[in-house]
Amino acid sequence: MRLSRRSRIAACGASLLCCLSAALLPGTASADAVDTPRPSGGTRAVAFSDEFDGPAGAPVDSGKWQTETGDNVDNHERQYYTAGTDNAALDGNGHLVITARKENPGNYQCWYGRCEYTSARLNTAGRFTQTHGHVEARIKVPRGQGMWPAFWMLGDDIGSVGWPECGEIDVMENVGFEPGTVHGTLHGPGYSGSGGIGAGYTLPGGEAFADGFHTFAIDWSPGSVSWSVDGNVYQTRTPADVGGNPWVFDKPFFLILNLAVGGYWPGDPDGSTNFPQQMTVDYVRVTTGE
Repeated sequence: MRLSRRSRIAACGASLLCCLSAALLPGTASADAVDTPRPSGGTRAVAFSDEFDGPAGAPVDSGKWQTETGDNVDNHERQYYTAGTDNAALDGNGHLVITARKENPGNYQCWYGRCEYTSARLNTAGRFTQTHGHVEARIKVPRGQGMWPAFWMLGDDIGSVGWPECGEIDVMENVGFEPGTVHGTLHGPGYSGSGGIGAGYTLPGGEAFADGFHTFAIDWSPGSVSWSVDGNVYQTRTPADVGGNPWVFDKPFFLILNLAVGGYWPGDPDGSTNFPQQMTVDYVRVTTGE
């Protein structure tokens, strides 16, 4: 989620989340799919897995995820991220459901006044980090103008070096006005925010990502990140792509799932946007090896 986005989000600790607020604006325009073969063969070792099994209404596993709270002025998002299970809970069918609602029962205050929407953002900081491997999630995104779901990663050193020096890998972002396109982007020193390095992937035949589940993944190795949708690799980035700026992606990163509402990139919801909207996550898996 292009790191110029979150501000005053409080659950990860002040130093980390102040840095997070600097990070999430739209990256580069979409590119044509690339015929790069996906790595195959050998045995992958599971480093992290959450299948989101549990009873309906249960919270996520706190040993794997923490819940952030607060708003985000930097991207001019409209939601307040809440704790508890009102906006992030298991559905009893093996899914995590992050729900954006047009409501504010807690009288939360946002950068623009009384918050109009609530949602949720989860991360694995302090619980799980990984350097290199295959990072994958199967997700059904929400639908509608102003929706901004994302599955992404931040360098674990964000609390000490800040953003964008820590690096950001956006595995998947979707904005509601592009229902058939997702984006994968790198952000780092000298190529962040709207200058991020990335590309888009568009479904054929006018299909929308909200119509069903899709698998979003990166294959990440020293000096290389490749993005795929449903096994179709559509871009590969290496140090040659960052214009002589530092490549900051060969170190530990943590995972993030969130559903933002509004902001500079997606624009705000309008009369065509129905609420509640849901980002449904079937699983998140990280494996290592080839």
